[in-house]
Amino acid sequence: MKYFIIAGEASGDIHGSELIRSLRALDGEAEIRFFGGDKMAEASGTAPIVHYSNMAYMGFIEVLKHLGTILGFLKTAKSIIDDFAPDAVVLIDYPSFNLKVAKYAHKRGLKTFYFISPKVWAWKEYRVRQIKKYITTLYSILPFETEFFARHRYEVEYVGNPTVGEIAEARSHFSDADVFKWKNGLNGQPIIALVPGSRVKEITDNLPIMLEAAKRHLDDYQLVIAGAPGIESSLYDQVLTAAGAKRQAKVITGQSFELVAHARVALVTSGTATLETAVLGTPQVVCYRMGGSKLLRKIYPYVLKVKYVSLPNLIVGKEVIPELLLSDCTADAVAAHLDALLPDGEPRSTMLSGYEAMKQLLGTARCTDVAAQRLTETLKSK
Repeated sequence: MKYFIIAGEASGDIHGSELIRSLRALDGEAEIRFFGGDKMAEASGTAPIVHYSNMAYMGFIEVLKHLGTILGFLKTAKSIIDDFAPDAVVLIDYPSFNLKVAKYAHKRGLKTFYFISPKVWAWKEYRVRQIKKYITTLYSILPFETEFFARHRYEVEYVGNPTVGEIAEARSHFSDADVFKWKNGLNGQPIIALVPGSRVKEITDNLPIMLEAAKRHLDDYQLVIAGAPGIESSLYDQVLTAAGAKRQAKVITGQSFELVAHARVALVTSGTATLETAVLGTPQVVCYRMGGSKLLRKIYPYVLKVKYVSLPNLIVGKEVIPELLLSDCTADAVAAHLDALLPDGEPRSTMLSGYEAMKQLLGTARCTDVAAQRLTETLKSK
């Protein structure tokens, strides 16, 4: 079988790499072309046609500025569909781009699958119509999505959540905390992890707030930033310099899971990392600052369709972790929650109990194996 897989972000690259391994386990002769990153390249043994680091544009203005580049990537994707003629097009989140690819693949009569749904339950619900029209099957990784899509008369398949298996695998390679610190040139103090996202704008908007809040604990803790793959170190240098924290925080790239696992508390930009942090069992504060926050703060209740934005809260259906969004995300507000979570006590223990409830709902099945099995069965039945 031939597969064309598109992942447009760092998290999609991770999930895509595991899906490739699952597909190859079922079909050792599978031919794979993809837009993605280094992890998918390692799993497939081939380089990405387009690296996701060149695709990760965020926000209307940024997309508009790079529209020519994005249209060029879309043209490339269409050419691969025509020339490679895959048996399946597999899309991983990244809806603005992927739904355009889905439309073209559908027009060409190809089976098109979504692995990891766009967050249509949160915003841009109109995209459900496109999913129903162009997607053969959607493999959901969040248990509440089956009910959401059922209300739209569209059946999706919950296959488990990849974060559970990925972190279980990662844990088997973790060093203990002292060795981790020694390997990375850290001192013996406990760690506050800063996880500011995988996109340039996320980092420039959120990392300064995180630093300002966390610097208040430098007497007792060390600050370590989870560097995102594909982001130049110079960006972190610029932010740290502007925040007056060049010597007060260290950036470690490619070890985010282990860093968070060994941290006392993590400050995390909203996104997949909030779920990863919860599965790792580290208390966290969710931060999401954006340019124009005051204006966005006024309008986002009319745009957002859900009560929460972080995945642990959505999965459990109540507030497990604090969410500081837009203009509410200030250094003082972040610091207040951080102060409450650092010591042992009720806020910390309550959050950890919420994590356990979330893990029960997610289940333990290796979701990429389930998705790959069902996908190949669908292809064989054509």
